[in-house]
Amino acid sequence: MTLASLSPQAALPSPSTAVWQLGPVPIRAYALCIIAGIVLACWVTERRLRQRGVAPGAVLDIAVWAVPAGIIGARIYHVITSPEKYFGAGGDPMKAFAIWEGGLGIWGAVAGGAVGAWIAARQLGIPFGVVADALAPGLPLAQAVGRLGNWFNNELFGARTTLPWGLEIHRMDPDNPGHALRDDAGQPILEPGLYQPTFLYELLWNLGVVALVLLLDRRLKLGRGRAFALYVMGYTAGRFWIELMRTDEANQILGVRLNVWTAALVFLGGLIYFVRVRGPQEFLIPLGATTTPTPPPASDLSQVDLSERETPTRTAAPEGYRVVSEEQYAAWQETGVVPPEPAGDEAAGTSTDEPGTDEPRTGDTVVGSTSTDDDPADEPSADRADVAGARPADRADAAGARPADRDS
Repeated sequence: MTLASLSPQAALPSPSTAVWQLGPVPIRAYALCIIAGIVLACWVTERRLRQRGVAPGAVLDIAVWAVPAGIIGARIYHVITSPEKYFGAGGDPMKAFAIWEGGLGIWGAVAGGAVGAWIAARQLGIPFGVVADALAPGLPLAQAVGRLGNWFNNELFGARTTLPWGLEIHRMDPDNPGHALRDDAGQPILEPGLYQPTFLYELLWNLGVVALVLLLDRRLKLGRGRAFALYVMGYTAGRFWIELMRTDEANQILGVRLNVWTAALVFLGGLIYFVRVRGPQEFLIPLGATTTPTPPPASDLSQVDLSERETPTRTAAPEGYRVVSEEQYAAWQETGVVPPEPAGDEAAGTSTDEPGTDEPRTGDTVVGSTSTDDDPADEPSADRADVAGARPADRADAAGARPADRDS
């Protein structure tokens, strides 16, 4: 009696088809998984950005830059780390542009996406740390969904195993990508034995990272990019041991897969940032042309002005954002009154945070604003009220009107 005969007969199946034809258009399971992951990441990021005060829809402006830059970065990383496939003997340099044939590196995707998000954040006047922290749980969620594409492609599996969750692997047809080879009876051909489902391990690990970031971010109120650094550490810690299990072909350094070294180095970078950088969470108050909140009617239906109700509320992108504390942001949500500009040295307090301190900053900062006032403390009190977003005569009315509903 052998170990194989004692092993459970259960197994995880793999799809035999990863590409379907819709007329002349190929529909690839891998691409569908990537798109679904991006949509989920955008949804999570949008909600978290709005909780910090960013205007609705900003995530779409960020995605326009971040997604293409991430795809380009992912492809560049793959080509650089596997150059023999494109520039070696028998390689085809033009294949480096054939992204639909597979070959994306997550490390390049994160780096490229970060560059794109940074560009978008500067255009929108949003601190990049706020964008990074908002994205922190959405990114591993997108990666988890994307790993399902590897399952459809019958790729990125580990060594042989007798575990009950061992994975069946089809022998794929090199002349018909996305389809398994079939025998004379038309049945898909399986590779002998079962294999470690490393794609599934990474999928589950990524979901754990999502939970970790959400939990610690809620408890510790991580700011200034520290939630993103936590994601980096959590993901790379899992990728390190999962990468050691994989048996697919990969370049090596000192007998160890390149991605193992990359995971270790990126983990150290995230750890150093997380330990050294300190600071409270940043909240934003939009400035300029934004949605004007409409107070609820104070009378019965017979006295409601229907002409005003039928007029749609106009929205416009804010001209910039004021960085404020959580307490100031809560007060603004309650009253609708923008806190006054800090005077003199208080304004300078926003850029003098030292690493290693959790003390809140004493002032706030206008990001993306076109204001050129040098010293708000020298302005007349009426003008200072204008800067704050409400004239003295209107303060009483503004204090009684709540801003537009926001996700909490």
